[in-house]
Amino acid sequence: MRLRGWVTGQVRRGVRTGVALGAGLGALFAAALVFQAAGLAQTWGGASWPFDFAAGAVVCALALARRRDRVRTAAAGLAVAAAAIVVARLAGLPSEPSPAMAMGLAVLVGSAVRVLPVRQAVAVAVGGLVVALGGLLGAALAAANSAVAVLNGVAWAAAVAFGLALRLLAARRRAAAERVRREERLELARELHDVVAHHIASIVLMAQAAPITARKGADSAAASFAGIEAAGAEALAATRRVVGLLRDSDDAAPVRPGPEGLGELVGRFGGRGPAVDLRLPEGEPQWPPEVTSTVYRVVQEALTNVVRHARRASAVTVTVGQDDGAVTVEVVDDAQPVRRGPAPDGGGFGLLGMRERVEALGGTLRAGPGAEGGWSVRAVLPLPYPRRRAGAAASGTSR
Repeated sequence: MRLRGWVTGQVRRGVRTGVALGAGLGALFAAALVFQAAGLAQTWGGASWPFDFAAGAVVCALALARRRDRVRTAAAGLAVAAAAIVVARLAGLPSEPSPAMAMGLAVLVGSAVRVLPVRQAVAVAVGGLVVALGGLLGAALAAANSAVAVLNGVAWAAAVAFGLALRLLAARRRAAAERVRREERLELARELHDVVAHHIASIVLMAQAAPITARKGADSAAASFAGIEAAGAEALAATRRVVGLLRDSDDAAPVRPGPEGLGELVGRFGGRGPAVDLRLPEGEPQWPPEVTSTVYRVVQEALTNVVRHARRASAVTVTVGQDDGAVTVEVVDDAQPVRRGPAPDGGGFGLLGMRERVEALGGTLRAGPGAEGGWSVRAVLPLPYPRRRAGAAASGTSR
């Protein structure tokens, strides 16, 4: 639910940003249309501007509505511009496309190049080039000033270049995100490989000891079989988490330490960042190794983000709690609640890696402003077999 709320908040912020940009672009289009209409009325006479104004307004309106269907709006805008060139030439009106229309076409072409599939993007870009060349040809045939036609060509080239730059930037971002996801899955798969091997070894040892314990009586035999069952259930639960995760052929990395390792991690952090208050559950938690390593990973990444993005923080609280069904990890600092963007050194994918790992274990992750100020990272990791573990512990005691 928290992850869904985070996604919803991101979508809402994107919508608000889009509305603000659309309003600004609409105001720019309106100013350009009014300015060029006034200029044409002064230089060409009062009857010269209505057609230019109407054609430019149609293209600008299509540019504002481009997000609904980028292919059709771009095709319609190019068609209107081409028709305006022909009509202006036959009727002896000022050459088209006008500056306002050129702005609308640039938005349509740049937007198409940025997000459409390659074939459609190329088609729209070629159509924009044809319109720009048509305007230049019309100005040449009319022996008119070609400055506006040259401006149309420059606007087309700028739109294509800007669209390509944004397209390549988005592609690099997606590739980097996919690389982070894959690396996180590979690391988790290696750890789970060790977990499964450990459980299978335990099952083999208990099975070898079963004939000996069976001689002591039915109760001892039942306890041995219960232990084998619990270990098998844990192995199956860990194996299910491996399904769907890729794994390379490198040697498996050791599982990261448990709660005692968090103290060492916080100690190393103390020399680079603010003071850290570490709060751990009482006793010795019996967590599955994959949960233990994920708790360590979340705390490590959250503290790293504090060093990178919250240099003014004076205190950090790391709280690790446990109930019957889940482990909760929360890292909160007291810095001002600003947006934690990508790191200056090109990072910024740590949160993505944390979310990939937590969700692979069926958990949830939330990162954002804390309830009492500062920044909060909160992960909830379900314990897949708490009752089985309790049974295994009881059977081990009976032996």
